[in-house]
Amino acid sequence: MTMCIIALCNFLVGGLIGICGIAGFLLPMLYAGGLGYSVQLSLTLSFFAFLISGSIGSWNFHKQGNLDLKFSTFLCGGSVLGGLVGVMLNSLIPATQAKTLLYLVVLLSGISILYRNRNTTAVAKERHELLDSKAFVVAVGVVTGAICSLSGAGGPVLVMPLLVVLGISVHMAIGIALFDSIFIALPAFVGYCYQLDALPWTQFLLVGVTHGLGTYLGSRNAHKINQKPLKTAVSVGSIVLAVYMLSTLL
Repeated sequence: MTMCIIALCNFLVGGLIGICGIAGFLLPMLYAGGLGYSVQLSLTLSFFAFLISGSIGSWNFHKQGNLDLKFSTFLCGGSVLGGLVGVMLNSLIPATQAKTLLYLVVLLSGISILYRNRNTTAVAKERHELLDSKAFVVAVGVVTGAICSLSGAGGPVLVMPLLVVLGISVHMAIGIALFDSIFIALPAFVGYCYQLDALPWTQFLLVGVTHGLGTYLGSRNAHKINQKPLKTAVSVGSIVLAVYMLSTLL
């Protein structure tokens, strides 16, 4: 039954990521809150999935011309360092506090998605001059990478809206954020693997197949689906789940 739940949820979350670039933060919630896995195992499985969805999703956006590789180089360089910092910080936090942080990130992510989804009247902004500063872009990568690696957020839920605010088009921002999520996930995945007594090879295989298939199908059919109600459902569900899980820790 546990394997069936993992397969189904990874397929569905992969599909959501392929369609609109969000929902990865639900996976560590599933593992830690729903299945009772340790924080380290939950994050290991989650970041393994993010490696897959980030690779598939960013490749599709690259083929569509929505991935600025030159800009992404500096962002991703910072994210690698941030990912390592996040793993080290997580190892210093007690399990209960780590779960609290995870649920808070899910809650805030759901609220953020709901707010952005309702605020559809925003006009496009000019590209901010800060994006021309390599030091600033690297710093953004370090900070967002550390937060995502520490909490289990996939990356796009933090990086994508920040890039949009700074004047990058939405589709380009999603493509960059998905590509950046690879470089957050890689050091995080390796770091959390080292904290496990044994690697869950069966789960890795199951996650790889189901999450990859969901991401592929979602990205192939994204243009056919109205994303607004989908994002609303994800955000409301995330908020309800996070509030419930936080209440269990009180």
